Amino acid sequence: MNRELKPHAIFIAYPLQGHVNPSVHLARKLAENGFTITFINTQYVHHKSSRARGGNNIDDDIFVDARKSGLDIRYATISDGLPLGFDRSLNHDQYMAALLHVFSAHAEEAVENMLKSGEPVHCLIADTFFVWPAELAKKFGLLYVSYWTETALVFSQYYHMDLLRKNSHYDCRDPRDEAIDYIPGVKSIEPKDLTSFLQATDTTTVCHQIIHKAFEDVRGADIVLCNSVYELESDTISALQPKIPFFAIGPVIPFGITKNIVPTSLWAESDCSQWLDTKPHGSVLYVSFGSYAHLTKNELTEIANGLLDSNVSFVWVLRPDIVSSNDLDPLPAGFLDKMGDRGMIIKWCSQMHVLRHPAIGGFLSHCGWNSVMESMWSELPLLCFPLYTDQFTNRKLVVDDWKIGINLCDRRVNVNKVEVSEKIKRLMDGNSSSKLRDNIKHLKKVLVGALKSDGSSEKNVEQFISDVKVMISKKCQEKNGQETQ
Repeated sequence: MNRELKPHAIFIAYPLQGHVNPSVHLARKLAENGFTITFINTQYVHHKSSRARGGNNIDDDIFVDARKSGLDIRYATISDGLPLGFDRSLNHDQYMAALLHVFSAHAEEAVENMLKSGEPVHCLIADTFFVWPAELAKKFGLLYVSYWTETALVFSQYYHMDLLRKNSHYDCRDPRDEAIDYIPGVKSIEPKDLTSFLQATDTTTVCHQIIHKAFEDVRGADIVLCNSVYELESDTISALQPKIPFFAIGPVIPFGITKNIVPTSLWAESDCSQWLDTKPHGSVLYVSFGSYAHLTKNELTEIANGLLDSNVSFVWVLRPDIVSSNDLDPLPAGFLDKMGDRGMIIKWCSQMHVLRHPAIGGFLSHCGWNSVMESMWSELPLLCFPLYTDQFTNRKLVVDDWKIGINLCDRRVNVNKVEVSEKIKRLMDGNSSSKLRDNIKHLKKVLVGALKSDGSSEKNVEQFISDVKVMISKKCQEKNGQETQ
């Protein structure tokens, strides 16, 4: 019976670039393993990604090519509660408030309409940061699979917020600065390496409300899927598993594909390969601070001047709203003239494609988890400048635990061009960074091994699918039993 069952999952992605990407790739992976997937995007994310590739916003479907290859992936969009023209980057808190208070009604309506249509649906897969999936799944009799797109270490921090409160490391007037050694499966972590939300003294913000409610909700999940690798975080994952079914299935990125089969970029992508072709092997620094976090004007100025002073060639992905939507030309006066042909400024790109170019020799990064994994896969050491949320914890893993990167500065407000220049030169010098490069080659092997047919992540995917089928069969039997009574 389980072999014949074709599970149908509604998959709702969190509407931020760094969450949409791994969600799309997981949806595709599950479809390749026999699932029917109905993928729900927000109208805003759909509109942005459609415009980025010059498509028709009304009829565009990001899974057209996936279906042509035989995969059963359907596509739908719903409102996030705000008008399409609303500047979500400039008005971050209002955007988060809409996701907290309004979005759930649109998600519930979409699920209900699908069930009313008579379409058999078995499972709801939703990003862990949503505050409503467990309740919604229970209401409609669906399995709930929570998808965590960050590291297990970050998940564990949020999961154990009660311990952080009890020990006065969080949500108190005067947080302790001693190392935290009481989270199960975490040997020790400094308060500065917690996520930015757990370091904050004001815990009443809308983002804190989301985190608190989301991690109450996730306790009602049937299964948690994590975009990490067991061998990278074995102690943390092993400590979580007795509390909640927790499967590390990463890295959920199509590393073997140079161009995404499913387009997800929210900005038009530039191709800098011809420029890179003119540069020596390993001589170019790739610089990107991700799709969401912001730099201050001063930080950007110091980094820009440090890049110039380093005399290292670079490709810099400078998002239009990197400082603010109101400041579309944030570079220092005269920067482009001084840069000349030594640098290239682009608004956005296919990051994995660029990182795999032979000319790239290092990555100055905000340490978003997707970027860290892509850097590991490309065997590029990192210069770490975390800005927001999980990036501070990721820096700890990169610099302290795995030793595949260099910390740019301990406190972002202290960043200066001299330190930027010196550490860029250190990162890009093959002799001074040789140990980092050896370590990252080893981690690349770990990632490759996890994705082999007998690897930990691939086995976890198989176990997850088997468990889901058993749970669905049990629910069907229970439902049939109730109907015959």
